[in-house]
Amino acid sequence: MTAPKLIQGYEVVIGFETHAQLRTQSKIFSRAATAFGAEPNTQACAVDLALPGTLPVMNREAVQCAIKLGLALGSRIAPRSVFARKNYFYPDLPKGYQISQFEIPVVQGGEVSFFLGEEKKTVRLVRAHLEEDAGKSLHEEFHGMSGIDLNRAGTPLLEIVTEPDMRSSAEAVAYAKELHKIVTWIGVCDGNMQEGSFRCDANVSVRKPGQSLGTRREIKNLNSFKFMQQAIDYEIRWQIEEIEDGRAIQQATVLFDPDTGETRAMRTKEDSADYRYFPDPDLPPLCISEQWIEETRGLMPELPRKMAERLVTDHGLPEYDATTLTQSPAMAAYFEAAARASGAPKLASNWIMGEVSKRLNAEEIGIDAAKVPAAQLARLIGRVQDGTLSNAAARQVFDALWSGESGDVDALIEAKGLRQMNDTGALEKIIDEVIAANPGNVEQFKAGKDKAFNALVGQVMKASQGTANPAQVNALLRARLGA
Repeated sequence: MTAPKLIQGYEVVIGFETHAQLRTQSKIFSRAATAFGAEPNTQACAVDLALPGTLPVMNREAVQCAIKLGLALGSRIAPRSVFARKNYFYPDLPKGYQISQFEIPVVQGGEVSFFLGEEKKTVRLVRAHLEEDAGKSLHEEFHGMSGIDLNRAGTPLLEIVTEPDMRSSAEAVAYAKELHKIVTWIGVCDGNMQEGSFRCDANVSVRKPGQSLGTRREIKNLNSFKFMQQAIDYEIRWQIEEIEDGRAIQQATVLFDPDTGETRAMRTKEDSADYRYFPDPDLPPLCISEQWIEETRGLMPELPRKMAERLVTDHGLPEYDATTLTQSPAMAAYFEAAARASGAPKLASNWIMGEVSKRLNAEEIGIDAAKVPAAQLARLIGRVQDGTLSNAAARQVFDALWSGESGDVDALIEAKGLRQMNDTGALEKIIDEVIAANPGNVEQFKAGKDKAFNALVGQVMKASQGTANPAQVNALLRARLGA
């Protein structure tokens, strides 16, 4: 592992707490619906409102989601875990406490591996525990007053906690993207960050190399990868400036303001003792049998890391390519269809990671909305392989396909006159004409100047209107020049 990059002589230390909202039809301890966007307080039942005499009942599907996540992350799934009451007082918390897990979480340990550029990184996980969400305070619609919407109260969450293993904002964002990929891949979370289904809290501190951990500040509710990086970068700079000016960092919870690009303190950061955790007397221990775990394992899709390993083994792809192509089930399916139809997995990988991804990013669309189907891409790759198209001509055909021009690959090749010239006799005639017309370049090449050779190749390609096979041109021209 490479040494961490220092910023102004400081090492950055980042840990993450991520709240993934689970894709269940009802809440974690009641039968109320979890659909997003309902009118305020229309999806909050007596249990969610904490009316006297109501009791929580565990949602089995939420537990199933926790098991799936544990299997996906290589974690230990506790055969027995316990729910606790986390006591704090806020207007959108009807009971005055949150039901969560503290001493014995359902998912323990595990790791998340990902690439930062082409360097592989691994972040260790501490735990993932089940808990209920709070409601939502609304401050803007009521002309100076606040309103409370309890539709979200009781929505099932998995809080996923890492060790402080990340050393830069780029690394933190790469981790968050990989975790987002995993929870959406296995179907336990829809990953919609705008709706709050996937919310990240970043614990950020700085220290001089070799010193103990610095005082951390927690940036709450980061709901976009762009703002996540901006918030962490600002917080790092702010903490270093504070320390350099002789001021101590105070542990606190902060919010990021996208309009100013700054973090601001919200409250002094609490420790676990402040929440006065104790086991919830209304809920028995959660017991998960080995049989249930194995039944769930049988329902799991092929995991992205396992698929990436298979792509390396079966198709000979570099690990970096395989990891990139398994960013989503749709991307993996597109690649496998193109690779299978073309018989050229590495070329398919190059095209998808290059031309296809460039256009997807430019138009901000997913692979499932790609304007060139995998079958058409495979046919295009095939025409490069059999010498019909040069790489440059293939990109022209791809552009035409993407922009919606009528016709398939072969029709576009003919319509645009892009068929590559492979006729040796015709190429030799063009080469002889170029040599005769450029005696100066010929003499310079024979004097050892390679640039002169490249100039001659360019003249041949120009004379053939770009249809000559470049490799064939190089070989024939060198033969003609006696090189």
